Amino acid sequence: MKTAVDKVTKRNGRVVNARFFAMTAHYLFEPDFCNVASGWEKGIVEKNVQDSRHRVWIDAKTQVFSSFAELNTWLDARCRTLWLEVEHPDYKGVTLADALEQEQVYLMPMPTPFDGYVEVLARVSSTCLVTVERNQYSVPCQLANSKATIHLYADRVDICTENTLIARHQRLLSRDQVSYDWQHYIPLIERKPGTLRNGAPFAELPLLFAQLQTALRHRERQQGDRIMAKVLAAMPNHGLETVLLAVKQVLDAGVISIEQVLNVLSRLNELPIPEQVETCLKLNEEPLADTARYDSLTEQEVPHV
Repeated sequence: MKTAVDKVTKRNGRVVNARFFAMTAHYLFEPDFCNVASGWEKGIVEKNVQDSRHRVWIDAKTQVFSSFAELNTWLDARCRTLWLEVEHPDYKGVTLADALEQEQVYLMPMPTPFDGYVEVLARVSSTCLVTVERNQYSVPCQLANSKATIHLYADRVDICTENTLIARHQRLLSRDQVSYDWQHYIPLIERKPGTLRNGAPFAELPLLFAQLQTALRHRERQQGDRIMAKVLAAMPNHGLETVLLAVKQVLDAGVISIEQVLNVLSRLNELPIPEQVETCLKLNEEPLADTARYDSLTEQEVPHV
């Protein structure tokens, strides 16, 4: 399979996939490949797979799973139940669960789970999209026309450059689909605010942003997009949740302007004053609150200027 072998060379040599080789080193085992087109060499494996289909996957067809995580949880529980029922192939009267319990003492401790993914090198288009298996995923716009490394998981797609994660999307299982993250295009709308009207990445803004955008278009027809772009541009410095909270307060107040949003953001980001400031200094004599000493000033005549 392509996830294990990149190429079969002469005399049944193998060019092993880099990620598969990393997995063998992680779990400390050596791969032993069959000869090409020699299925009889792994007949036991084929029989075990066929038996597993009858024991596990026929039952799985009767279930409904909302995610891969839910499916994996069910598979884990189902396999552990089968260990209690299936007899060990080499020892009569011993189940797989019994054999595992006896061998557990002699097994090596399990390392951390291997980070298993398919690695693909892709090019970022001028529209800030990378193509993976006939689907497209957005990346930050400053990476347009550059190269990126794709880590393809079963449920998600991670996009990296120079070993740094720059974008993460839920994996699309169909074809010819596009997954946008509108935050990747914020630097672009600062230069071209008009993209907020017809840009596909901004079709699904958070509800509060959509309400603010609608209100700005009614009140500030020409400057509405420019003001909305300035509001979104505040996210890198203040964070999404803080900007959403500021927008909510502005909408509730009914005074919609970029100055009002920035004013609310500045107030939200103010640090609270500590109740007591810690210090290493100590007073030898604590001051006494004696208000009676102010009465002595009234007994004397004090010249006033």
